[in-house]
Amino acid sequence: MAALEINTLSKRFGSTVALDRVSLRVAPGEMVALIGPSGSGKSTLLRHISGLMGAGSDGGDIDVFGRSMLRDGRPAGGARKLRAEIGFIFQQFNLVDRLSLLTNVLAGTLARTPTRRSLLRWFTVAEKRRAMEALRRVKMAEFAGQRASTLSGGQQQRGAIARAIVQQAKIVLADEPIASLDPDSSRRVMNMLAAVNREDGVTVLVTLHQVDYALRYCPRVVALREGRIVYDGAGEGLSAELLKDIYGDSFDEAGIEHASAATVEGLYVPGRQTTVPAAC
Repeated sequence: MAALEINTLSKRFGSTVALDRVSLRVAPGEMVALIGPSGSGKSTLLRHISGLMGAGSDGGDIDVFGRSMLRDGRPAGGARKLRAEIGFIFQQFNLVDRLSLLTNVLAGTLARTPTRRSLLRWFTVAEKRRAMEALRRVKMAEFAGQRASTLSGGQQQRGAIARAIVQQAKIVLADEPIASLDPDSSRRVMNMLAAVNREDGVTVLVTLHQVDYALRYCPRVVALREGRIVYDGAGEGLSAELLKDIYGDSFDEAGIEHASAATVEGLYVPGRQTTVPAAC
């Protein structure tokens, strides 16, 4: 059974084609990078997978672990319950500034918490222990009582990963999770996403503007351009010429200036290296 199966998904915004008959199958436990220039459809695709957006009359089907999320472009009957199994990590962290980091992480339990308890933010001792363990995994336990607004961007993003761990998500969708972070914070966040994938067997789809990070951390890369999938395969298959075709005028902004993706020094290339750097 596929973790994710998308069949002929299309989406228009007025006269603009955001997705054009996209079909994609992802196996359980894969870590897949979605790359492509701005406006290529990466974020729109993630929002359809998570059930945050419907294709409407444009059509298409999405199944998550064999259950329907989208059918003929519209949310399926069990979509709301299915969303509880999908963690979403946003570019702008999506933490509640005035709440403590621990409370933000505990929000990952809300889909499985009775309504009365969730409204009053009553959490059990077991839930709090699970949240603290998740914070320890992302090296943020010491900040548990601190308001989210006082944390750096990288710290908040690690908190968002801890929330997905507490949620017990089977799939994690990360939409440009390092776009606003410095290089050191970017590496920490990507290391932790890779650790969740590797240690917990969670399927991870991550959109990245930085091609070098996609090659370093993701054995499989899917490239979109103008709403269509134009490449789906291992990172070493992405030559500089192909990347130029994908990115066009924004090629240099993607962070690839070398003759071949497989020759970029220090990058993860599937088949040549079996692990990513340890989480720090």
